[in-house]
Amino acid sequence: MSSTLLHVLVHTPAHARLGSVLSYRHAEPLPAGTLVRVPLAARETLGVVWDAPAPNSAAPTEPDKLRDVSEVLEGIAPLGASWRALLQFAASYYQRSAGEVALAALPPQLREIDAEQLQRRLKRHAKAALAQPDAPAPTAAPALSPEQAAALAQIASQSGPFLLFGTTGSGKTEVYLQAVEALLLDDPYAQALVMVPEINLTPQLEARFTARFSGRFGAQSVVSMHSGMTPAQRLQSWLAAHHGQARIVLGTRMAVFASLPHLRLIVVDEEHDPSYKSGEGARYSARDLAVYRGKLENAKVVLGSATPSLESWYLSRPAAEGGRYQRLAMPSRIGAKAGDAPHTGLPTVRRVDMNHQPRGVVFSEPLLNAIKERIARGEQSLIFMNRRGYAPVLHCSACGWKSQCKHCSACRVFHKVDRTLRCHHCGFTDRVPRHCPDCGNVDILPMGRGTEQLEEHLGELLVDVKRPDGGAVRIARIDADSTRLKGSLEEQLAAVHAGDVDVLVGTQMIAKGHDFRRITLVAAINPDGALFSSDFRAAERLFALLMQAAGRAGRDTSLGTPSDVWVQTYEPGHHLYVSLRAHDYPAFADTQLRERESAGMPPFTAQALVRAEARTQEAARALLDAAREVALTDMPQWPGWAPVLERVTVYPAIPSAIQRVANVERAQMLVESDSRAALQQFLSAWGDVLAQCRERPECKGVIRWAVDVDPLGI
Repeated sequence: MSSTLLHVLVHTPAHARLGSVLSYRHAEPLPAGTLVRVPLAARETLGVVWDAPAPNSAAPTEPDKLRDVSEVLEGIAPLGASWRALLQFAASYYQRSAGEVALAALPPQLREIDAEQLQRRLKRHAKAALAQPDAPAPTAAPALSPEQAAALAQIASQSGPFLLFGTTGSGKTEVYLQAVEALLLDDPYAQALVMVPEINLTPQLEARFTARFSGRFGAQSVVSMHSGMTPAQRLQSWLAAHHGQARIVLGTRMAVFASLPHLRLIVVDEEHDPSYKSGEGARYSARDLAVYRGKLENAKVVLGSATPSLESWYLSRPAAEGGRYQRLAMPSRIGAKAGDAPHTGLPTVRRVDMNHQPRGVVFSEPLLNAIKERIARGEQSLIFMNRRGYAPVLHCSACGWKSQCKHCSACRVFHKVDRTLRCHHCGFTDRVPRHCPDCGNVDILPMGRGTEQLEEHLGELLVDVKRPDGGAVRIARIDADSTRLKGSLEEQLAAVHAGDVDVLVGTQMIAKGHDFRRITLVAAINPDGALFSSDFRAAERLFALLMQAAGRAGRDTSLGTPSDVWVQTYEPGHHLYVSLRAHDYPAFADTQLRERESAGMPPFTAQALVRAEARTQEAARALLDAAREVALTDMPQWPGWAPVLERVTVYPAIPSAIQRVANVERAQMLVESDSRAALQQFLSAWGDVLAQCRERPECKGVIRWAVDVDPLGI
């Protein structure tokens, strides 16, 4: 019986050096994008029928060594050409294998089941779609402000990509909702992808989209995709999107790879958020891939933020200066009257100079009095500190012992709630010792403070303060520790929205995206650490975080009371706080861009970070040093490579900021170029160099290495 040669994309082991596209036999030809199960070594794995490689790049095939496709996963339409092109680009740009990226982009359950199991799930999926309950009547869209209407008009009439630069509370979400609505009404098959940076922001967004659209387009028209869902839920959402039943997909960064055959609009909310950059595997930026996908599929892309990333801000400069994005400004909050100055309705930013406060004070007297005033009026306050736990370190004043983690080059954090010391890097936890392990001193004390300590201290300071109804003040804490149990975050947020909390203490989990209607005061406690960080992006992240936290205050203009943001700082004159006080992101961004241009930093240069992990620091650095030596001495001799290497700088290897994690030593090396194309060309060839250097004797003990293109943390 005759057979057909198929090229199948699979996730092959990195050490095998087989490539991602392997050849198999099948009784009949299959279209590219078809999902199949194929044998690979001694196991069976999921594969995607792929486009045939270029004639000159394909290795000769020996027919007698070909293996047969095990089975075809029927009932699932082939993955489209644009989806395959997106995956191919992501793999190439971020220096990973196409098989790894493609298979990781598919639902985990789809990677594990066979054809028979799939048919059962498809039947259940079809039955669930038929049994969907009647959707509620759609909610009416509110009247638009002039700024919202202008932004929507430009999105409708222009091609984009768009940067929707809207202050907190300006109504960006309503712009997204109405842009999606116009799209779905205009095209009965069109689909929209709406992305948020974190899982905890998905439920409230899903509630708004479901209320607006499920009554008109069906109960299954809105689905979510994020890692917090069960494998069965993720498969069901993926199938609904892939087969066009879901008109709107809401998700985190993984959703950028969702199969949407009729995609016409992509929204990336809070586009500046670092959560859009993956920290493992293919270290992709979902925001950047969303823009690329928009070009591939002729879909409009809207990036939204009150504090855009400096890269997006720079790309949205006027077209005459080289800008590629269209900037849409919404500087006023909803509720501002016609003729009001920009930023009307935004909270007043008050800087407290902690140099003039008593030594050791946590809450300055003016801030404490302001919190008490809010409680007396029945309003809420939010206290922000981006450090969980009770204290970052326990130490002994007699011998200098610190609560060092024995597996990492970091200290374990003191958690008073359960009397434990926890490493936030490897998870190692044990009980707080009764005395110093080194000298026996019983006086071991906390250094620094975290959200647990703020919650406790506030309880002491406000013990005699009463609510308007005469009850005791209610303080809540929301961070990664207090929300570990399933459903606990939703429960605590519901209590805040219901007014059952007077003072909310938390980390960045509560500083962005939430619509707290009763909060009229936000306070940032000791945010100065980022001002002097070695990471050149630290100031940008701090400004965005403080602006986002400030945006939680005064969102309900019907309360009729002014809202305040308090920043307790030892550097009140720093330009970051000056810009924050004026709610002037453009001034802050322009200052930062000038500094980066003079220092040759992104977005004026392209960077990649090569990370190596090994049993010893010497082995990790030996790998990077060996690869650097090849780049400096051997590669310039390769024909045609000298002009490329002249534009690329390879810096010496150094230990990572946290040198050891879980008993694994880590080192890194920065590669930089003034040309993104030159950097990509260099990295593509240099990957083989790194793989060869790993085989050297001095590199024995290297566990893994990875290239991080466009890194966010150095």
